[in-house]
Amino acid sequence: MLVRSYFMEQQQKRAKPYKLIIACIMLVGFVAVGAVVAYKWQPIMHKVRSATNTSDIDRTRGEAEFPQVDTSQLSPVRQRILSLAKTEFEAQNKGTKYSEGTEEAWCADFVSWVMREAGAPLKNGNTGGWRIPGTFTLQEYYESIGKFQKAGNGYQPKPGDVAMYNGSPIFGDHTNIVVQNNDGALVTVGGNEDGRIRVYNNTKKDYDGLLGYGVVD
Repeated sequence: MLVRSYFMEQQQKRAKPYKLIIACIMLVGFVAVGAVVAYKWQPIMHKVRSATNTSDIDRTRGEAEFPQVDTSQLSPVRQRILSLAKTEFEAQNKGTKYSEGTEEAWCADFVSWVMREAGAPLKNGNTGGWRIPGTFTLQEYYESIGKFQKAGNGYQPKPGDVAMYNGSPIFGDHTNIVVQNNDGALVTVGGNEDGRIRVYNNTKKDYDGLLGYGVVD
């Protein structure tokens, strides 16, 4: 019995390091999974929050015609952006045209498509492609290239700049393109605004929920 007890004790001693190693591996695995979930969950919550804000969104049809804009002082890229936005506004295509056929909220897809066609393509940090499907990732992109201007810092957006919103009483969680800046009151064009491409003339300068702007050039 003493011999048997001795061998069992030795086996238990040899097993302890292996148990410790296994425990460490499991801990590292749990931490890694937690980090991935936290990273992925943030944009998911952004979408959920967007869905819960829809009851407050302004659902008026907006302007019947695309406004006349003097583009003579704008860069060629900005001119192309406005020209494309006008063409798409008049055509009123389905959102799947801008989302590569994916059925989803397509405001950021519309912005991505216009920028690509205008010769200023975006780059999705997750896929490497031109299409950025969410406003959260769109803001991250402009921040990563040093072209994000935070709301309230004094920057005056120009036609062609990209506006981004979070919980806006007008747009909810959204993104669209600046068409005109009338002394601080913006006219914008955006996709998936009540299911269509809409030109919205905000006569007020109160922009609750405005995150900032992606500057084109």
